[in-house]
Amino acid sequence: MSTLPQNTQSLCPVCLARIPAQRVMRDERVYIEKTCPDHGPFSVRVWDGEPAFTSWQRPKIPTHPAHPGHAVEKGCPFDCGLCPEHRQRSCTIILEVTQRCNLGCPVCYADSTAAADDDPSLSTIKGWFDAAAQAGPGSNIQLSGGEPTLRDDLPQIVAMGRQAGFEFIQVNTNGLRLASDEPFVSDLKDAGLSSIFLQFDGTDDAVYEKLRGRPLMAQKQAVIECCGRHGIGVVLVPTLVPGVNDQDIGNLMKLAVAHVPVVRSIHFQPVSYFGRFFHPPADADRITLPQLMRLIEDQTDGAFRASDFSPPGCENSLCSFSASYMVMPDGSVKSVGRSGGTCCAKPIQAEVGAANAIAYVARQWRAPQSCCEPSSPLAPAGDSTGPDAMDLDMFIQRARTHMLSVSSMAFQDVWNLDLERVRDCCIHVMAPDRRLVPFCLYNLTSREGRRLYRQNG
Repeated sequence: MSTLPQNTQSLCPVCLARIPAQRVMRDERVYIEKTCPDHGPFSVRVWDGEPAFTSWQRPKIPTHPAHPGHAVEKGCPFDCGLCPEHRQRSCTIILEVTQRCNLGCPVCYADSTAAADDDPSLSTIKGWFDAAAQAGPGSNIQLSGGEPTLRDDLPQIVAMGRQAGFEFIQVNTNGLRLASDEPFVSDLKDAGLSSIFLQFDGTDDAVYEKLRGRPLMAQKQAVIECCGRHGIGVVLVPTLVPGVNDQDIGNLMKLAVAHVPVVRSIHFQPVSYFGRFFHPPADADRITLPQLMRLIEDQTDGAFRASDFSPPGCENSLCSFSASYMVMPDGSVKSVGRSGGTCCAKPIQAEVGAANAIAYVARQWRAPQSCCEPSSPLAPAGDSTGPDAMDLDMFIQRARTHMLSVSSMAFQDVWNLDLERVRDCCIHVMAPDRRLVPFCLYNLTSREGRRLYRQNG
């Protein structure tokens, strides 16, 4: 068993000063502990039980930026651009095409409002695409906000990205316009949209009323149906909040399976605490990755097992997990591919891991060329069928159309920030001045709401 890597760096949640931090294990739980000389000690649980923290590794050889956007002056995390000391190239580049939004969610990374500044011009966005092509050639692009579908010219922006050479373009959306404006969906498809990253927090309206301020389940279902008609892949994205929707995970998994092949993935995001939080969120206010893996297994009666999941090959091992499943004709699921930590594996070049992740997302998250009818509801894992139970050609075809990815990304906030993880980040936001900033740092705020990078709000 590997020893616990203890020392790292973090920020003070009050003053945002860089301070030493330690990873400390107590009773199979790992905590980030740090002390600011001016504002005292802080401790946050970041890992809880099996799979073991020390086994959850995929070693990488760093890949530093080919075209750094900022020199090293103050040191991480104050020189993002990316700086020459960053250890991973871009895998996904996020372009925020508006700060306007038609929801007022209590949980919002971008702190978006209905009354925001003017949207960036098309010429500005073209400059962002040009910068992205230089800094992260071949990256996947996510158009975000705010709510990007509020822009009537969003199809033009998608087409602009395709013309700039980006093969996979996704829209991050709450889905409200897509549920009611089918011609707009058709225009997005014609422009070259590959996928939508759909806010999808639960399977009943009580969850949406709590997290989004209004019932939305009917609209969410309508989006899936509309995207299915137009051949656009759908990724369901639940923001998980303890006591609100963590008991709905099994139902979300069943819904995802039932809507394959239109639904390509379900991507869980345990809540992170950005904005004003005058008191540190308690450990009970968080869901760690191992907790989530076990909840998935428990709430699906073992159809999806915690042991199926693997650490990432692109970002830092502690940031995420993923697994791939084939949905069988009877509605059961079959785990496909490698699983578990790889603490003893030979290190790979970080750039190779990024290339593999880019290709996987571009292939899996878009709609397959041939879509069949949605699958039947989830069946127990023991009922799974395989290549021995069907014609080989049929099995290969099903692998092309009926694969479902299940993943999670544990974004960091100022309380649990680990700069070792930040330096390995591959999800980068294009700042208005064309610098690339790791997602967690771009959205990070102090206890009182002061920001490092994001300008709006």
